[in-house]
Amino acid sequence: MTGDEKHEWAAASTIDVLWVLYDKVLNVTPATADDPDRDRFLLSKGHGPMAYYAVLAEKGFIDESTLDDWTSWDSPLGQHPDRVLVRGAEISSGSLGHGLPIAVGTAIGQRIAGSRGRTFVLVGDGELDEGSNHEAIAVAARLKVANLTAIVIDNQSAMYGWPGGIARRFAVEGWQTAEIDGRDHEAVFTALTAPHDRPYAVVAKIEKGN
Repeated sequence: MTGDEKHEWAAASTIDVLWVLYDKVLNVTPATADDPDRDRFLLSKGHGPMAYYAVLAEKGFIDESTLDDWTSWDSPLGQHPDRVLVRGAEISSGSLGHGLPIAVGTAIGQRIAGSRGRTFVLVGDGELDEGSNHEAIAVAARLKVANLTAIVIDNQSAMYGWPGGIARRFAVEGWQTAEIDGRDHEAVFTALTAPHDRPYAVVAKIEKGN
């Protein structure tokens, strides 16, 4: 896919995690995309959606032919995903720092409704510089939102970083955490299916440029 080379690395850094999620972890299919008990996946890192669209096409949510002219004026596939136009997209995203707060609310809503579904959200390490994420991290732990999993793609893009690392930032608020190689599919699967009784943050490390 071409047309958004500026964000090519943002997409390339997420492809392995996205594939494992949709291939082995998420309880959602095109047939159950409106089921209230489905798992929700929120792509907060929406400014690089090429990999997301490719996985959605492979799994049958969107027609593969739409990939050919993505970003054209009449294509449903924009440089940021639009939940109204893209089957399977739970949120319109791309503005930094929005996805995790929305995911906290989504997971709480599932809990209130008695849904068996879980919420997964994928964020970038640079997004964690946004203040809205700090509030979301704190409230998720205080409210014990155990059906929430945040996957942080750590491709060393954060401007400031965190003392002790990203996982430590979540852990001090009371989240369960794990750190993995974001290219190792077995490690990704093991981490994303690990039992947890509180909000869970998985930091997927990606070597820059690899």
